[in-house]
Amino acid sequence: MTKVCSSFDSSKAKRKELTDAEVKRKAVKLVISHMKKKISQEFIGSEHVNEWIGDMDKLLDSSEFNLSEYIQMRRSLNDVIERTMDESMRFKLRDSWCSFGRALDKKVKL
Repeated sequence: MTKVCSSFDSSKAKRKELTDAEVKRKAVKLVISHMKKKISQEFIGSEHVNEWIGDMDKLLDSSEFNLSEYIQMRRSLNDVIERTMDESMRFKLRDSWCSFGRALDKKVKL
């Protein structure tokens, strides 16, 4: 006869329940990591984008999540995009801007 283990050990049971803020933060981190890959080359206006990413990294490192700060960073990203002279890079950054907005709309899946 085979002995069956009666204890239920599932990865779902061990998972920490995420809040909407944590989901949003993770989604924004993913957008920023993709953005860093996009701007790996030099272009006119890259210093503004790199400065913005540095500010965004500081915001992501903070322990609390304040949605209004993230919205303000998205607005400032729009300003940075308008200062970028390289047209193809501007289009790539606009895609990131849209992704950033979708990341802020994320909610916990039930």
